[in-house]
Amino acid sequence: MANGLDTIATSAKSLLVLCLGNEILSDDGFGPEVARRLQKESEPDFPADVVFAPLAGFNLLDLLTERERVLIVDTIRTGKVAPGTLHHFPASALAPSHNLTTSHQINLPTALELSRRLSIKMPEVVDVLAVEAQNLETFSEQLTPPVRDAVEEAVRFILEWIQKHSTQEPS
Repeated sequence: MANGLDTIATSAKSLLVLCLGNEILSDDGFGPEVARRLQKESEPDFPADVVFAPLAGFNLLDLLTERERVLIVDTIRTGKVAPGTLHHFPASALAPSHNLTTSHQINLPTALELSRRLSIKMPEVVDVLAVEAQNLETFSEQLTPPVRDAVEEAVRFILEWIQKHSTQEPS
């Protein structure tokens, strides 16, 4: 991409930091911004692939197969905490959809569940790091101040996550 973000994995490292989002939808640009920051810090021997992917559902499965551990970075709106708050949880905490009318409605938890049922090798660990959004409706390439302020904390968290998981043996 012209902005320097890699949108595909160039190697198949066992660790993947998968940053999701939309660069022109205000706070949904959190994932791409985090990917940019991490890619600046990564060197050839960096233990994880860092990928920005403006994708969802089934389209993510190719990026996840054959990985041991994945951290998905995205934006969320729970309405329960202040914008800019970071949430960390296992992807298994997200519920798959059960009443789909088209394949376009498939979300990440549904795609993961389907891949498991089809015996497609998925990562043993899929974690999520999501920032509480303030604005997901405005077309803008600017993050709101609380979400922008959360980027550095997210990068620190991700570097610690990578360090922890790069020293663990796959099971």
